[in-house]
Amino acid sequence: MLAGSYPFVEDSFSRFPSQSNIYGLSQAGEQELLAATLKGKVVCFRYQELQQKIRPVAKEVQFTYIPVDAEIVSIDAFNKSTPKRGLVVGITFVKDSGDKATPFLNIYCDYEPGSEFNLESIAQSCLNLELQFTPFHLYHTEVQCDDGGRETVFLLSGHDQRIHLYKENASLHQFEEQPVERLFPELQQLPSNVLWLDMLSIAGGLRLSAFGCQNGCVGLAVVNQTGPEVLQSWQFQFDSPISSLLLFHLSCQAEPDHPSTDKNVEMDDYNLLVTSTIEMAVVYRNVKERGLSHPVCLSESDQWDAVLCSLVIDLDFDGQKEVLLGTYGQELLCYKFQPSERERDRQFQLQWRRSFKSPLLSITYLDLTGDGLRELAVLTLKGLHILQHSLTSTANLVLERLALRVSALTAGPKLESGKEQDIVEKDASLIPPT
Repeated sequence: MLAGSYPFVEDSFSRFPSQSNIYGLSQAGEQELLAATLKGKVVCFRYQELQQKIRPVAKEVQFTYIPVDAEIVSIDAFNKSTPKRGLVVGITFVKDSGDKATPFLNIYCDYEPGSEFNLESIAQSCLNLELQFTPFHLYHTEVQCDDGGRETVFLLSGHDQRIHLYKENASLHQFEEQPVERLFPELQQLPSNVLWLDMLSIAGGLRLSAFGCQNGCVGLAVVNQTGPEVLQSWQFQFDSPISSLLLFHLSCQAEPDHPSTDKNVEMDDYNLLVTSTIEMAVVYRNVKERGLSHPVCLSESDQWDAVLCSLVIDLDFDGQKEVLLGTYGQELLCYKFQPSERERDRQFQLQWRRSFKSPLLSITYLDLTGDGLRELAVLTLKGLHILQHSLTSTANLVLERLALRVSALTAGPKLESGKEQDIVEKDASLIPPT
């Protein structure tokens, strides 16, 4: 029996002219989404005020240097690291010339003052790079510069069993390919074609890097970003291609098993979620210390065909993150970690599932409407679904948290309930700062 209730209502659905793929959705700025279709079209989705109401708008963006016969493989976008300004969009595609298919990477960025975030202007400012390999996952991440600053770069995996690094040359106002080992020594000598990448900067100037391959191999590394230098690395072999992976931080408290113990057990660690096309999804716990030696399977995650996408977010505003999985079997699954003092009892439990009318390809979570409450965007084979939190239940939760805060302020030092105090401290996850 499912333990939780589905917290969303569908606000809109935008049908696309052709299907997308698992690399076809990207956030562009704070309140916009870009969705790429296989037939060379890129759709920008946003909410805007029309007739004194906030309404969803899906509009095709005419990115230059994408031929009409091109098939888009992947899309990604990021805001430049401060103090630089501007939105950068990357699109990989394959142009079919009849006798052979030619792959390209287009990087769009407008350096004209005042146009750095204007998507229409950015779409006309293109760096067109012909590739010598078939592209797969286009990913961006921040790196530490020699001067102590930060810079965001593109990483692109390909069928040549390599990862390609594209970094901005500020003096020339363009991006250039650079040897990946200079900044990412952990991405050398890969065992197979990489289908998915994820990275996470952690305390102490360290980086966690993970990759998932076509042959089922998963790699994980702890890297000292000063140097850079690989401190530790691990690999594990699955029996099917890796469809997604995600590094995430999990912090929660477990109630003690014995009543005589009055102190909760605090758990705070980094984890790696891995999904593959045949097997159950797996979360590797405390990977910084244990590597890939402590897997926890997500039961029933293999019951609805291949898992194609994943996301880790706090959906119910309790300060603990949930795991979302999207499947080719048209199901969205939600799992929640069940903390316990005993390690063997710590599991991810299926909370709810929701059926769609076509396979799920990608999911992301962002504030599209600008009201401080984020929406869940679900890209399927047929189009883009926007799911919103139920305003009634969210408003009731706000009132409940406010009442607890008032109670805490009134009671002062007489507070005896650790649980109540914990909720008061976590209510910032629901009420945005002013």
